[in-house]
Amino acid sequence: MILEIVSPEATLFKGEVTSVSLPGVDGSFQILNNHAPIVSILKQGAIKISATSFHFEKEVENKFTRVNDQNYTLEINSGTIEMKDNKVIVLAD
Repeated sequence: MILEIVSPEATLFKGEVTSVSLPGVDGSFQILNNHAPIVSILKQGAIKISATSFHFEKEVENKFTRVNDQNYTLEINSGTIEMKDNKVIVLAD
């Protein structure tokens, strides 16, 4: 599935991922390939991204924390998420 993370300053990430875990207001949740459509509000916490490979733009690479070759995290203060047609869009603050 495609994951796109957008902040007020820039697009932080756009690429093919295997899963993404998000800090929802009612608890953390995970989205996998072909997940049902969903819209949710996010709270402060870490977005956990799993993929077979990663490519970050140089100007935003320092915002991400490497867990291992296939996992990175991104700390956010709040946001919203929409999953539709196998594309996840995160508007993060």
